[in-house]
Amino acid sequence: MTASNDTLARLAAVIESRKPAAGGDPDKSYVARLFSKGDDAILKKIGEEATELVMAAKDADRQKIVYETADLWFHSLIALAQHGISPAEVLAELERREGLSGLEEFALRKLNQREGGSP
Repeated sequence: MTASNDTLARLAAVIESRKPAAGGDPDKSYVARLFSKGDDAILKKIGEEATELVMAAKDADRQKIVYETADLWFHSLIALAQHGISPAEVLAELERREGLSGLEEFALRKLNQREGGSP
């Protein structure tokens, strides 16, 4: 089974549908509850999931690494939705970086920041 951009798009659509403004009920939906609590709750969950991923990787537990990465990605998608950003925007940024060395990309980012441009 392979995941695709479609998987992210479908998940993002479900997350959008859970926003309170879209009718998401915090009493019936975990995602709606997170949205209703705001940025601090969403960001706290991302921090927790990132920490759990680090711990799983330190233990070299392959299945836990996959599981915790899925949790981190899921909560990151909620944060993106909270700020009106689609997964397609993140994928476009990754595609922009494709073929560019990490060191070159970092140097370009620093240069853009110094010149007042975007990251």
